[in-house]
Amino acid sequence: MEVLVKEISIYVALSVETVAAVVIGFGLLEALVGLAPSLAKRKNLGRRREVRMQFGGWLLLGLEFELAADIIRTAISPSWTDIGQLAAIAGIRTFLNFFLESDLKKLGRSGNAPGDTPDQALA
Repeated sequence: MEVLVKEISIYVALSVETVAAVVIGFGLLEALVGLAPSLAKRKNLGRRREVRMQFGGWLLLGLEFELAADIIRTAISPSWTDIGQLAAIAGIRTFLNFFLESDLKKLGRSGNAPGDTPDQALA
């Protein structure tokens, strides 16, 4: 019975990771399509900011799926070394998630991209 649960958990974690890759891939395609006109004109910082926020949202969602896969793998890990490695990975992903979300909130609230000068924010 334990072996069956481990096998199912491995496939569930792999499926969740696949969903994460699809989500991030979709976000990447959407960002590239959204950036194409602004790259051709070399202007329109407002559009780039909007695309960045949308892509950041997709990255956040992908990170959440990856973290879920890590949690599933941790539940079935056979050794303390594996659990420690997965805990480190989950910690890094949580750290990235926190700061990406914080950046997106600042970007949405002020309309400025981090590092933008005030005149760029008006573009």
